[in-house]
Amino acid sequence: MRLRNVTGSEQIIAKSNYVCCQPEQLRGKWYSFFQNENPIHIEIGMGKGKFITKMAKLNPSINYIGIEKYSSVLYRAVQKIDKDEQSSVVAVKDDNDGHKRREYPNLVFICMDAREITAVFDEGEVKRIYLNFSDPWPKDRHAKRRLPSREFIGLYDKILSADGRLEFKTDNEGLFRFAMDEVTPAGWQTDQVTWDLHHDPIMVEANVMTEYEEKFAAKGNPIYKYIISR
Repeated sequence: MRLRNVTGSEQIIAKSNYVCCQPEQLRGKWYSFFQNENPIHIEIGMGKGKFITKMAKLNPSINYIGIEKYSSVLYRAVQKIDKDEQSSVVAVKDDNDGHKRREYPNLVFICMDAREITAVFDEGEVKRIYLNFSDPWPKDRHAKRRLPSREFIGLYDKILSADGRLEFKTDNEGLFRFAMDEVTPAGWQTDQVTWDLHHDPIMVEANVMTEYEEKFAAKGNPIYKYIISR
């Protein structure tokens, strides 16, 4: 599907209270940014942000960072969260500094390429990584671009804590089989796996769906998921 460009999206998201425009300056300082020592979870390829926004709402004791490569896509997430805040009683002027309070103080977005994550996060700074319905890059010559490839897993290894986890789910069976084949060569192990998430009584528990997941599940498509660690 062709990505529709949104004119001025970069300028628009730069003004959002939820977008960090210079994330490299926060490498090793994300706990200070959130002003707490809560674990940091990131979603790479967050799309319109439905998943990570709901996760932030459900888990206030966890800090969430959503990463999206395309400004036109991130714009939609910003548009949605700004709309939610406008209708919320939380979106009021702060008496101390005159700035609007954020309804989700444990959530921030970054517009960046996933290949640059080691420039944004320090060693062991991230507790969990989510990959949801990533681009399958179907051509063999593009295998290294797939987010669950061993090349990307090598990058995740550098920023995850010793007990960190990587969660991946997709409706693309070919991509999932590829992802499963990459785990061992990358030096990781599979902790949990399902070939039909919505009919797995254990792994479906507390599952938060993405926009794509709702669409594909409604068609009866099985959703594949794994959780891996070192």
